[in-house]
Parts: sequence; C-alpha cells; structure tokens
Amino acid sequence: MHADLILLHPPSIYKFRELPIFYGPISVAIPSSSLFENYPIGFLTMSEYLNSQGISVRIVNLAMKMLLDSSFDPENFIAKLRPIAFGIDLHWLPHVDGSLCLAEVVKRRHPDIPVIFGGLSATYYHQEIMRDYPFVDFVMCGDSTEEPLRLLMEVIKHGGDYGTVPNLVWRNDRGETMVNGISCRPANLDYVKFDYTHFLKMAMKYRDPSGYLPFRNWLSNPVMAVFSSRGCYHDCAPCGGSESSFAKLCLRGKPAFRSPELLAKDIRDIARYTGAPIMVINDLLQAGEEYAGRFLLTMKKYRIENQLGFEFFHPPSGDFVRKVADSLINFNVEISPESHDPRVRKAFGKAYDNAELESSIEAFMRSRCRRLDLFFMVGLPFQDYQSVMDTVEYCGELMHRYGGTNRLLPVIAPLAPFIDPGSRLFEEPELFGYRLFYRTLREHRQAMLMPTWKLRLNYETEWMTRDDIVRATYDGTMRLVELKAAHGVMDKGEAEKIKQHILMAKDLMKRMEDASVIDDSLRKDISSMNMFDSLCGKHELKWPVKGWKVNPVNVFKHFFG
Repeated sequence: MHADLILLHPPSIYKFRELPIFYGPISVAIPSSSLFENYPIGFLTMSEYLNSQGISVRIVNLAMKMLLDSSFDPENFIAKLRPIAFGIDLHWLPHVDGSLCLAEVVKRRHPDIPVIFGGLSATYYHQEIMRDYPFVDFVMCGDSTEEPLRLLMEVIKHGGDYGTVPNLVWRNDRGETMVNGISCRPANLDYVKFDYTHFLKMAMKYRDPSGYLPFRNWLSNPVMAVFSSRGCYHDCAPCGGSESSFAKLCLRGKPAFRSPELLAKDIRDIARYTGAPIMVINDLLQAGEEYAGRFLLTMKKYRIENQLGFEFFHPPSGDFVRKVADSLINFNVEISPESHDPRVRKAFGKAYDNAELESSIEAFMRSRCRRLDLFFMVGLPFQDYQSVMDTVEYCGELMHRYGGTNRLLPVIAPLAPFIDPGSRLFEEPELFGYRLFYRTLREHRQAMLMPTWKLRLNYETEWMTRDDIVRATYDGTMRLVELKAAHGVMDKGEAEKIKQHILMAKDLMKRMEDASVIDDSLRKDISSMNMFDSLCGKHELKWPVKGWKVNPVNVFKHFFG
C-alpha cells in the first residue's frame, strides 16, 4: 500500500554499524540511545493533520529498524517504496550525518521523487543545504509546518506555484534558491491533535509496527508525550528552543500554547488506551498561573491514574506544588538547576538562588510527588572542574536530607555533543567565554564521524578544555554514583557496575587516542562499550506503567466499536 508522503527518521550516524565510533554519555538524560532513534513528536501531528486532509502519510523509523535488525538493509527497503514525496527530519543537529546520507540514498534510488527536509536545524541551515546538497529538493522552515506541508504536497501532486507555499525554501528552474519566508506561525496549537491511536491505525494499515516505535526500549519502557507549547519565554544560553532562538529561526515573538483544556484532554485520551507514563513537554507555568490552574482543574475531574511527568524551568512555589498535589493522583517532576552555583546558573540563563530551589524541593518532598529528578550539566559558563565536583557534593547534601526514599534523583551529564545553532551561546560564543570548533553544517557532519565523543564536542570554554569536560563528566559521575549508593538511592551492586563501566570508558578513550589505527580488538571494545552508554541506573529514566501497557478492550472499541 503506497502513501503519498513517507516521513523517514534516520539514525544520527547512517553507517553506525560499520564505523568505529565511541558515542560516550551524550544521551544520558533522554530515553533513546546514542543514535537518537526517537523521532520528533511533530511526525505525529503532521501525519494526523495531513491524513485528515486526504493526504496519506506513512512514518518509517529507519533508525529503529536498523537497530532492531542487524541484517536490515535500509537501501533495499527504500528502493521498494513508491510515495509522491519523502520527508526527512533534521530537527536535532546530531542527525546531520544520518539525514544527509539518507537523503542521498533516497535520491539515488528515486531520482524523480522530491525530498523534503524540516526541523529547527534544517531551518537554521536552509541556505547551506540548498547550496551544497542537490539531493534535497525542499526545506520546510519554522516550528509549525502541518499546513505548509499540506500545501506543498498539493503542488507536488497537482502542479502549481511553489512560490505560494508559506515557509518553503526551494529552487527555481535556474537552480536559484528561493525563500518564501516564514509566514505560517499559528498563534496557538489548538488546531493539531496528539492522537496516539493514529499511530496504531497507521502501523496496522502499513503492517509496519517497528516503523512506528519511538525508541529502542519503548516496548519495555513505554512513555507518551504531549506538548503544552511551541516556543519559550525563557532564554537559556545554549538552547536552540529558547526565546531568542525561536525569534531568529521561526520569527516567533512569543510561544504558541495549546489550550489547557485540550492539553488535559490529550492526556485523558492517551490514558484510555494505555497505562504508560505521560510527559508534558514544556513548563505549564510559562503561560501563567491562570493557564496552569485551568489545566489542573480539568485534570482533577479526569482522575488519571497514569504516572504524569512535568518539567519546570523555574522552581515552582509551595502554593503551586500544593495545587498540583491536590489535582493529580500520580505525578513526577523534572527541574534542571544545571549547577549548584547560582552564578553559573544565571550565566546559563536561569536566575534563581539555592534557597528558592530548595524551598521548591522541600514542597515536592512533602507532597505526593512520586519522584523529583534534578538535572545538572557539565560544560557551562564560569564552571571549572572543581565547580562540577562541588555540584556533585551538593547533590549528596540533598540526598542526605531525603536518603533512602528514592524520590529525589540527581543526574549529571555533559552539554553534548553540540551547542544548538541559533542559541545565544552559538551566535556570540566569545561573550560567554566559549570557543566553537564547528560552525557550518558540513563541519558538524564531520564532527559526528569523529572516533570519540570528546572530538565531537563543538566547543570548549575559558574554564574547561574538551579534555577537562570529559574528565569532569566521568569523575563527577563516579562520585555521584558513590553518593547515590551511600544514601540508598542506588543499589550498591548496580553502583559498582556503573563505576567499572566508567573506568573502562576512560581507559577506552585513552587507548583510542594513543592508537595509530583502530584494529579489530579496539573495534570490539568500542562496540561493547556502546551497548552500555548510560552513567546512571537502569531505573533512573523510567516511570512505572499503571496497569496495562495497552488497554486491549478500549483499543478494540476504538477500532471496531
């Protein structure tokens, strides 16, 4: 069965099976592996929107297929596809090699079928893509491309003027790059649907369950996500999703929010079909307490038993924490203080002190919050090696207050592999005390193919070289694991395994740097280390499933009732 549009998601490195690359701890704080096989949630909204408008869409998580089956041949698979157009995401910059390699394969196999790129990174680098990569025919720019993509597909299918399609970058008959401008900037997100049953329908329609799986361990660790907004009121220095970055890339003066009632309904609809955890992406309080209050009031009526996850960019007050606890049955929270040092935190873009942070932590610990994750980072302004180690000791102090509860979970990870293009730090690195090694798309692609994660880093700072960042990451994690075991947050046996892995990773990095060639023995060790790339416990990025992973009765009623 042929689809009009096939959306392909590549692995971060297309030839990851062949190349001897040690990925390192670049995906510690996300559920997917170091190949970033998790496709953007925009695939869901685009697929649902276009299908509702009569344009059939199929999603193929090619990265997932390549991970699950070592014998899977992506090029032969692509050769058998016959859509009207292919879409490839270049949203996160670590996909630069995978996206461009995949586009070249598609164009080689199907020279007459258009290839469309989209995503924030594609938006930033649209001129370079159109100039240097002729196998990419179109770039769809901006953060909300559902309707522009529909219009583009209509022109591809029936003919017309590409110049009338908003947000589109294309080539005219003379090969000149034409930029239509980002004129489609919806004021809110009420027009899209976060309908996960759509994925079930499409997986059944195309008989391709693996093509729709979000990431490698999803079947054992299912997690759903809904978005409260596109854009942000915060302006964190290295973030490509920050206020200034969205203003530059997407011409968005303020975030577009989904109405709180629809957001709550999205969660209720997911909970009808699965007991999986549900993450609300972006801070509810960005739109104000009135918005958050309406959401909580609606959620209180629904009484959802799934584990719900919320991220807060600024520690919420005790009063708000009590409102959350009064409205929700099972909830978990993520806060990213980045550092124990308020000076470092402020330079990053978060202006609150430790007293405010600890007051919020205390409020959550007194509430029915199931777990509070605290994320800290290595590679920040004003941060040196000792500052990282002091952050870890601060984590120890916090765990001491709530030791043995497993409810307070600190994690530390490097700012890796790249500082996001479009962020304040990327645009003015010297202002923040940074030096960038890579600026262009081509340079970042070459960086992704470097043998170690240290060489992939696109920056160093006045306070830490890339060697210092690697050392601080491993040493800081080693000490944090020891503290977790000491305070009952982690099993001592698991802690010893992670510590041994860290020592092996450090040794592997040194052997790779000293080696003149990567021989078979070293390749084997690289492959073995890549199978276990986490610096935290297996349980630390998982929330429990409440009841059925999938409710078969409700799924049956939805499709056949």
